[in-house]
Amino acid sequence: MAGSPYLPHTAEDISAMLERIGVPDLDALYSDIPSDLKLKAAPELPEALSEQEVRDFFTALDAKNPRLKVFVGAGAYDHYTPSVIPYITSRSEFLTAYTPYQCEISQGTLRYIFEFQSMICALTGLDCANASMYDGATAAAEAAMMAISSTKKKDTVIISGALLPNVIKVICTYATYHDFNVLVLIPKEGETPVEAVRECLAEGNVAGLIVPSVNRYGIIEDHSGLADVLHEAGALLIEYCDPSALAVVKTPAEWGADIAVGDGQSLGIPLCYGGPYVGFMAARKDYLRKLPGRIVGETVDRQGRRSYVLTLQAREQHIRREKATSNICSNQSLMALWTTVYCSLMGPEGLREVNRISSDGAHYLKARLLETGLFEDVFPGKPFLKEFVLRPLVDPEKLQKKLLDAGFFAALETEEGFVSFCVTEKRSKAETDALVETIKNSGL
Repeated sequence: MAGSPYLPHTAEDISAMLERIGVPDLDALYSDIPSDLKLKAAPELPEALSEQEVRDFFTALDAKNPRLKVFVGAGAYDHYTPSVIPYITSRSEFLTAYTPYQCEISQGTLRYIFEFQSMICALTGLDCANASMYDGATAAAEAAMMAISSTKKKDTVIISGALLPNVIKVICTYATYHDFNVLVLIPKEGETPVEAVRECLAEGNVAGLIVPSVNRYGIIEDHSGLADVLHEAGALLIEYCDPSALAVVKTPAEWGADIAVGDGQSLGIPLCYGGPYVGFMAARKDYLRKLPGRIVGETVDRQGRRSYVLTLQAREQHIRREKATSNICSNQSLMALWTTVYCSLMGPEGLREVNRISSDGAHYLKARLLETGLFEDVFPGKPFLKEFVLRPLVDPEKLQKKLLDAGFFAALETEEGFVSFCVTEKRSKAETDALVETIKNSGL
C-alpha cells in the first residue's frame, strides 16, 4: 500500500500517523469489522484494458439498450434537443458549478439562474419564480406545503385526480410526514370535478387546490371561475403545468392561479431512464417570501455594472428552522441552464411551432387509430394537444408487446385500462403510419 504511486503518503508518513493515534498497523483500523465480512485475498480483477478496448466495451454495452420510437408521454416527453445545448452545458464553468454562495465568483451561474426564473415567469405569467426545485412532483408537494403555510389554521389540500399518478403519490407522501391532509378528487368525464371542489370548500379547512393545466389524459382543462371560488373560501389555486404547452394554452396567471409548478423536462431535456429533471415554481408576488429554494436577483455593483446575487433563501440552513419553508438544498441549476438555453434558442415562435407540429401529429394519429376499429374514443370532443387516451378493444399488454417488438414505445396502459399515446415534433408521418400499420397487422 505504501509503495503505491497513487497514494501521496510515504511509509514514514503512515507510520507517524499510526503512532499518533495509537494504532499498531493499518489492519487495526478495521478491527471492528467481523472477520467473515473481510476479504481473505485480493479480489480477482480483470486485466487492464487499453483505451480503445474500454471504448469498445462501453459501445457494446450501449448497443444493448433498445432504440424505440417514443409515442408515450405521461409527464416525460420526447422533444428535440438542439445540438448546441449539450455543448454549452458541458463547458467547465457550468458543469462544475455548485450553489453560488459567493456572488463575486459566481456571476455566470447567478446570471443563468436569473434568466431561468425570468423565462418561467414569462411562460406562467406570474410575478416571481425560484430555482432549485428537484422535479415536477416534489415541486407540487412543496406548493401544497406553501399553501398550508400561507393560509391560517387550514390543514387540507385538495388534489385533482386528473394529475399524473406519480405527482399525487409524492404529494401524499409529503403530507404523511408534514402533518397535513390530502383529498384526492375522482375525475369527472376526464377533468377536475368542479362541483366536488365546491363541496370540499364548504366543509372548511382547505388551504389550496392543485389542478393540472393539461391533465394525465391529455385534456386541456377549463378552469374558468375556479380561482374566484377558491379565493372566496380563503384558499389558493395551484396549477401543475407542462411548460412547453404554456406557449399555446392559457397561462396560470390567466386562470387566476396563485402558484404554478411543473417539470421543465419538456423544454428540451432528453429522455434518459428517469432523469435528470428540473422542477419549477412560480407565484404571485404576495407569496414571494413563502417560496422554497432560492431566488436570484439583479442589482448593480459599486461601478454601476449589472450584477446578480442570491436575493432570498428560505431554506433552514440559512434561517431559523421553525421559519424555514423547506429543506431544499441540492442545486438543479445545470438542468435549469439546459432549459434556459432551449427557451432562448426556440423563442416564443419556436415553442409555438413545436406545439403546432406535435398537435397536428397527435390528432392525425388519433384519427388513424380510431379508423382501425380496435379502439374507442374515451372523451370525444375534449380538447387535447399532443397526448390522448383511447379505450382498447384488444388486450393492452399484448398490444404493447407487438409494438415493442416492432420498435415502438406506445399504448401505455393507464389505471383505468385506457391506453395513452403522445406525439411530439420528433415523430414523422412515416413513423406514425408505420405504428398504425403495425397495429392493423398485429392479428389482435
